Amino acid sequence: MSIKPPAGKGLLPKLVIRPEYEVSDIAQAQISDVAHKLSLAERIWNINGVRKAVILLALVAAWQAYTVGFDVEPLMLPSFSISFMRLYNDLFYSDLIYKVWFSVKVLLIGYSAGLVLAALLILWATATRFGSDFIAMATAMFNPLPAIALLPLAMLWFGLGTASLVFVLIHSVLWAVALSTHSGFENVSPTLRMIGRNYGLRGIFYVLKILVPAALPSILAGMKIGWAFAWRTLIGAELVFGASSGSGGLGWYIFESSQNIDTDAVFAGLFTVILFGIVVENVVFRNIELRTVNRWGMQQ
Repeated sequence: MSIKPPAGKGLLPKLVIRPEYEVSDIAQAQISDVAHKLSLAERIWNINGVRKAVILLALVAAWQAYTVGFDVEPLMLPSFSISFMRLYNDLFYSDLIYKVWFSVKVLLIGYSAGLVLAALLILWATATRFGSDFIAMATAMFNPLPAIALLPLAMLWFGLGTASLVFVLIHSVLWAVALSTHSGFENVSPTLRMIGRNYGLRGIFYVLKILVPAALPSILAGMKIGWAFAWRTLIGAELVFGASSGSGGLGWYIFESSQNIDTDAVFAGLFTVILFGIVVENVVFRNIELRTVNRWGMQQ
């Protein structure tokens, strides 16, 4: 059965434009977003670093306003300007820069060793079921254990030196990175796994070309967590080492200042710890994410 078009009409009905759905003036559009040229202020505000800098400056301004406005005793809470000047003087006219470098050097050694050991464990877990079970059990046992709690044993086994610091740093990094990486590998799509096997990838090539790119967001998250654990563990451990051996890095600087009731130096040391964390988080890891997971469309 066929339907004939109405008499006097063509095969297709005449297109009728409904004026209530047509907006001829773009300025009258109210429903959808309209692209428009951003102003200079909007382009600047869209920069991630600018927004974070504004937050940091707001916190600094609140600190300065509170200490100055309420006339707080500097011995209890020095103002930001006093702490910043102390930090400047100790960095460029004292030995604080050498203490910071000592801490950074130990941190890099311990962090790198922890990443290498975590990579070896992950390869073992990927190759064998027993290795996977071992990581699951080991992370459940050791990941909740604070690294600073192992410091007395490290001092007993390795003495008062860099080796003890590296030991507790490895503990801080190893389990966080291994757990995140292993979880990321477990969540890789079965389709990607089959594609890799169909191409004949096996062993280390299968891990590097299929599992690592797919699980990179989880790997980076574990690396950031491990870095944060390692940095705060190092500062805490150096406080103990400062009390024990009378030397050390940034943690020893904070401990020594507190013993001398030098509050502005204590805040200068704490501010250095915070600044280093901000730089690593927003410069190092942020650029890695921009060049990998964001560029590849793995994160929105």
